[in-house]
Amino acid sequence: MDNKLNWKHPGGKLRRSGPSHCSEKELLAIIINTGTKKLDAEQIAQKLLDKFGTIYNLAGKTLKELMEVEGIGEVKATQLAAMFELTKRIVRHIESE
Repeated sequence: MDNKLNWKHPGGKLRRSGPSHCSEKELLAIIINTGTKKLDAEQIAQKLLDKFGTIYNLAGKTLKELMEVEGIGEVKATQLAAMFELTKRIVRHIESE
């Protein structure tokens, strides 16, 4: 699996180096998965970070607020909301131990 195209995409970087070596933008791009005709997944991820500032700020946004970002429709907003909810549940579990 030494395809150079895979290495340029954030998913390829994650597979090669591990998730801890990916930036927040790259991790978001992996969750977003696909872009639009105008924007690739990394550009959409950057737009999210530009609008909301941090992953922490992004985590509490409604589907409607997420969909205000170019490239984020109902499906991508739903995926992001689900990922953030899973993260909250993991944190609550850790805190309760």
